[in-house]
Amino acid sequence: MPQTLAALRERLAGSRAYAVLRELRRAPDRLLHPSRRRAALRELRESDLPNTVVFVCYGNICRSPYAAAAFRRALPPELAGIRVQSAGMVGANRPAPREGIAVAARRGVDLSAHRATLLTRETARTAGLVVVMGEDQRRSVVRDFGREPRGIVVLGDLDPLPIDLRTVRDPWRQPEAAFEDSYARIDRCVAELVRALAGAAAAPDAGPREAPAGRA
Repeated sequence: MPQTLAALRERLAGSRAYAVLRELRRAPDRLLHPSRRRAALRELRESDLPNTVVFVCYGNICRSPYAAAAFRRALPPELAGIRVQSAGMVGANRPAPREGIAVAARRGVDLSAHRATLLTRETARTAGLVVVMGEDQRRSVVRDFGREPRGIVVLGDLDPLPIDLRTVRDPWRQPEAAFEDSYARIDRCVAELVRALAGAAAAPDAGPREAPAGRA
């Protein structure tokens, strides 16, 4: 029976009907992206400068450590005081996969010494800005870690290019090409994040932002 179901899934995945259904499921992300992007950039530019930026993904071995390193590298002198961290929701002390290390190295980021760190309630609640890879993680940070919704950004919302999926795809257990695609998108979004924060820093009343009060 499992083999029959697997064969059926493979036939469906290659069918035109499946392709149409997939496009329909992704249509809201594609259509809403321009307005989500404007809203995210407006919030970043109109908010005080964050004291700490925490990048979060599920396992903290592929996307969030690369995003944190790329963000740290891109910070201009006026943003050098921002503390940068990354964290995940499962599996502490795991290294980045070899495919991720290789692709990151080609993009100028060294993940060879990285070990996964678990997100804590204290980190989630006290960071000035939490950057997640998808809407499911945004909900989890609010629901499971006591963070108020304000000051959480879905990284993919900052993408300057048209998208087919809001979430920054997780390349875990995939070939290097998947890491190339994911890290290229992260680089685009991080560049927009840095640009928006630099704009906030240039505002006359700019100051460090602590996190909004979380729930007990």
